[in-house]
Amino acid sequence: MGDNFLHYFQNLSFIEIIDILLVVLLVVQLYRALRGSIAFNIFIGGLAIYILWVIVNRLKMPLMSEILDRMVSIGLIGLIVVFQPEIRKFLITLGRRSPLGKNGFISRLFQSNSLNKYIVEEDVIEEISHALKYLQDKKMGAILAIARSEKFEFDTNTGKVINGVVSAKLLESIFEKSSPLHDGAVLIDKDILIAAGVVLPISDSTELPSGTGLRHRSAVGATEHSDVLVVILSEETGRISIAFDGKLKMNLPMEEIKKEMYKAMIA
Repeated sequence: MGDNFLHYFQNLSFIEIIDILLVVLLVVQLYRALRGSIAFNIFIGGLAIYILWVIVNRLKMPLMSEILDRMVSIGLIGLIVVFQPEIRKFLITLGRRSPLGKNGFISRLFQSNSLNKYIVEEDVIEEISHALKYLQDKKMGAILAIARSEKFEFDTNTGKVINGVVSAKLLESIFEKSSPLHDGAVLIDKDILIAAGVVLPISDSTELPSGTGLRHRSAVGATEHSDVLVVILSEETGRISIAFDGKLKMNLPMEEIKKEMYKAMIA
């Protein structure tokens, strides 16, 4: 049996080797994208059924093959429905990182207003930083979702549409404790504050610390559904955290926060 196994791999063509490597790469990327979420268990269960289906077909077991054939054909559609948020996140990331994507080097090469873009977004980062410092001193909380690539995919009907230029004063007034919008998030795309008081989706990731609050979980949830960087200012501790790509970094200094905003808005 061992000799047959080695003989199989010795006779592989170059295209077949590439095919195997691509499948392994796809499985690894799916594992990384789903790790720590409830969907991960579904992924492992589906993978186990698929492996069993391959084994049963190789062993020529007609009854089991018929049952698993039905399960695999129906299950594929079910998996697309179950993994819809993860598939959307994967496609957004792929579009952002590819050369032809919005932030790819080919697109950026033909941007005629690149210098103006950098100046505007540097000003926005400074305005946000000033607002965070003010809110920190006043012991007030805040949550800001900043676009990293495409437009937001959140329902702004949960908040109030603003469509105003980002400024420290505007942010400070939104997160004042007397403001009816202070409990929700603000959505920022380039230099425009799109909406305020928006409810973000809550993450069910098991990788987050057990004591993670609702505000921080919603920040992570936002990054799982859309390509955004979320900045969170804790009202209780005055500490600033960031969420991106389904991960959470807590208690960061202002300089680190500014670096991450530069990466999201300019890089």
